[in-house]
Amino acid sequence: MKPIQMVDLKSQYHKIKEEIDSRVLNVIESSAYINGPAVKDFQQHLEEYLHVKHVIPCGNGTDALLVAMMALDLKPGDEVISTPFTFIATVEVIGLLGLTPVFVDVEEDTFNMDVRQLEAAITPKTKAIVPVHLFGQCCNMQEILKIANKHGVAVIEDNCQAIGAEVMIDNYPLQKSGTLGTIGCTSFFPSKNLGCYGDGGALFTNDDALDEKIRGIVNHGMFTRYYHDMIGVNSRLDSIQAAILDVKLKHLDEYIAARQQAALYYNKAFANHPNIVTPATASYSTHVFHQYTLKLKNVDRYRLIEHMKELGVPVMIYYPVPLHLQKAFAHLGYHKGDFPVTEALCDCVVSLPMHTELDEEQLQYITTNFLNTMDQFAN
Repeated sequence: MKPIQMVDLKSQYHKIKEEIDSRVLNVIESSAYINGPAVKDFQQHLEEYLHVKHVIPCGNGTDALLVAMMALDLKPGDEVISTPFTFIATVEVIGLLGLTPVFVDVEEDTFNMDVRQLEAAITPKTKAIVPVHLFGQCCNMQEILKIANKHGVAVIEDNCQAIGAEVMIDNYPLQKSGTLGTIGCTSFFPSKNLGCYGDGGALFTNDDALDEKIRGIVNHGMFTRYYHDMIGVNSRLDSIQAAILDVKLKHLDEYIAARQQAALYYNKAFANHPNIVTPATASYSTHVFHQYTLKLKNVDRYRLIEHMKELGVPVMIYYPVPLHLQKAFAHLGYHKGDFPVTEALCDCVVSLPMHTELDEEQLQYITTNFLNTMDQFAN
């Protein structure tokens, strides 16, 4: 049996090695490393895949979120609503711009924003909502958009973990995640469902004016060479990463299907176990399983993780500390108990290996040993 990893990028690479190597060498031969033809090709192909008017590549997913807020002209003191159960980048950029993060709790089953709490968090200072499509499935975008439109608030979709997922909105066909809000943002970090071999990211929008503005911001606020119309940043997807992503984009649906099959195997193995709650799939979204995250009941989680590690199975916690209790956000004045669902999840979730190269032998080894270990460390 091959060694088990949280993400097996080497085996994935070997399956597409010829095409990847050829495309990378083409970029090197062309010496067009920045904003070269490979970037334009990938941009066009991703626009076609997502059925979105504009894709603007950038340096990474964090930059995508930062630039989205800059493009919307958010100013210090403006409030931006998101959730405390996510990677810090979502809220980090709010703080970087001097904006005020406002949290709403998440749903216990989907781990995504609890839309029932959203409207109560909106004030006259609210300028944007950042729903996070966590672990691979989408928030309830129909309700979020309805509330945002009612209050005249922008929606920035944090789609860094859910590219390729599809969302159901009444009276419309399924739409790709990240394309419904004012701006969508994604990351191409290597472990993502569509990942490059370094850092990378992109923004999506159907708004022509925002597209033009974002393209200037990511290039030092420059629309004409050496004429800077606004304060911008240096955030570009390099041509080598774009060439790699263009190859992998052709396989994205296949990669998603492989993750879904692995999740189905896990679900069947853990069904009806008294100490395990398997991931819920919302009725309005498909799930592309960037992570496969379980909730544990009455289990010594840290001893379980350590024992699984000894057996050669990595098990991770995403995320051990909610954002509202992080030292970086202590100045916001939140306290333990303010977001009870998020806090409970941080105390009980674990994520198992999830990637495109898991085979049945590995899945059987993981599930058998996980169940055996559960029996040892259940309270």
